[in-house]
Amino acid sequence: MRVAILAHEQFPDRAKTAVGVLRYGNQDVVAVLDRDNVGTTVGDHLSDIDSDTPVVESVHDAPDFDALIIGIAPIGGGFDESWRPDVTEAIERGADVIAGLHYFLEDDEEFARLADENGTDLWDVRKPPEDLTVADGVARDLDAEIVLTVGTDCSTGKMTTTLELVEAARDAGLDAGFVPTGQTGIMIDDWGIPIDRTISDFTNGAVERMLVEKADEHDYLFVEGQGSIIHPAYSAVTCGILHGSMPDHLVLCHEAGREAIHGYEAFDIPDPGEVADLYLDLAENVAPTDVLGGALNTSHLNETEAGQALADYEESIGAPAVDPVRNDAAALIDQLE
Repeated sequence: MRVAILAHEQFPDRAKTAVGVLRYGNQDVVAVLDRDNVGTTVGDHLSDIDSDTPVVESVHDAPDFDALIIGIAPIGGGFDESWRPDVTEAIERGADVIAGLHYFLEDDEEFARLADENGTDLWDVRKPPEDLTVADGVARDLDAEIVLTVGTDCSTGKMTTTLELVEAARDAGLDAGFVPTGQTGIMIDDWGIPIDRTISDFTNGAVERMLVEKADEHDYLFVEGQGSIIHPAYSAVTCGILHGSMPDHLVLCHEAGREAIHGYEAFDIPDPGEVADLYLDLAENVAPTDVLGGALNTSHLNETEAGQALADYEESIGAPAVDPVRNDAAALIDQLE
C-alpha cells in the first residue's frame, strides 16, 4: 500500500507515529507532509533510514497514494484544524485516512460525508472493540514467555524497543510475536487494541485478551508498553498493562539525560534504578517479575558520550542496557535465552 504521512511541524522529533511507520511498517511511503521541512528527504532527518522519500508541503504536492496516515499523536490526541485541508484533499483524491487520535474522523460530519461520496474508508485506530471485559488474571498461566517494555516517561522508545526485541529474537531463532497496545504499533502490525482508549476497568482485560489470542502461536510475546508509572497523566494505563500482562520480564526504557517528565517539567524523573524498583514492587503481589535489561535512547549523543551513558544506565538499573536503534537488542535477547 502506498501511503503519505502527515507530520506538520513535528517531524521527526515529535512525530513518533510517522517515524515508527517509516522504520518498521510494510507500507510504501511516498511522501511526508511537513510544512517546516519542505524540500528535504526522510534520510536527511533520520540517519538510520536510507530514504530519498520527499518531505512536501501538502497532499497537493504528494505523489499518488492509497492512504493518508496522521503521523502525529499530540498530548490529548486532538485533531489540529490546520490538518483539515490535507485530510479533505486526500479523501477527495480517493485515498483512505488512517488516524490514531482520540478525535475520531468517522464522527466528523464533513469527513464522513466526503468518505461516503468518494468511496474511501476512515480507520480510527484508537477505537477499541466494544466487547471488552475485565481480566480473568490468567496471563501468567499462558504457555508463552512474556516480556513487557516499561518506561521512565512517555516517548522513551517503548514501541521501538519492543519491535527491536522481536526482530533480535527472531534473528536468534526464537519464535517471537509482537503485541501492540498503541496506535503506531497497531498501524505497523495491522492488529491490536489501543489500551489508552479502553474503559479503565477493562484495560487489564484488553491486554490479557491479546496475549491469550497469541500465546498458542509464539513461544515469546513482546508487549508494547505505554506511559510511565510515575507519569502524572498516564500512569493508569501503565499499571493496567503491567498487571494485565503479568510479564516474566521487564525492559526499562529511558532517554539519556532526560530529568523531567516531558510536557510536565515540574515533575522530576527519579534515578532510573528507583523507577525500576517501583515497577518490581507494583508487580510483586500480582505476578512477580524481573528487569531483563534496559533500553536507552542516545540519539542526541556522540559515540563516546553514548557509551558512557549506557554504562551509567547499566549501573543504575543493575542490568545490561542497549540503545536498540544505535546498535540492536541482541544483548537483551542473550539475557532472555
